[in-house]
Amino acid sequence: MTIFTLWFENFPNNLPALLISAGVALAFVFIFVKSAMSSDGRSRWVKRITGPNGKWFFGLLFVGWAVVFGVGLQLVPHSGSSSPYGGLGLIALFSGVFISMGFLWSVIGD
Repeated sequence: MTIFTLWFENFPNNLPALLISAGVALAFVFIFVKSAMSSDGRSRWVKRITGPNGKWFFGLLFVGWAVVFGVGLQLVPHSGSSSPYGGLGLIALFSGVFISMGFLWSVIGD
């Protein structure tokens, strides 16, 4: 039960983390819904990212991901159980898989 009330222990300081995590969760849901709805046919959104320039978009997105998390994971503390290193590593893992799969999808679909 404590995990659900943890956001409100130090309320003003934890509010940005709560809003950012809720925004990321909503972004994931939005992307999943858009991808599930695009399987019926090629919508404008699908045509835009799978066109000839899609591989450049995902290639640059992959390089940006590598730079951001390569530098970002070096800046956080690595010791102790309350370190944000594991959480950021998990986010890097999931986002990297999605970006890599998007890159493969755009290159193979070309």
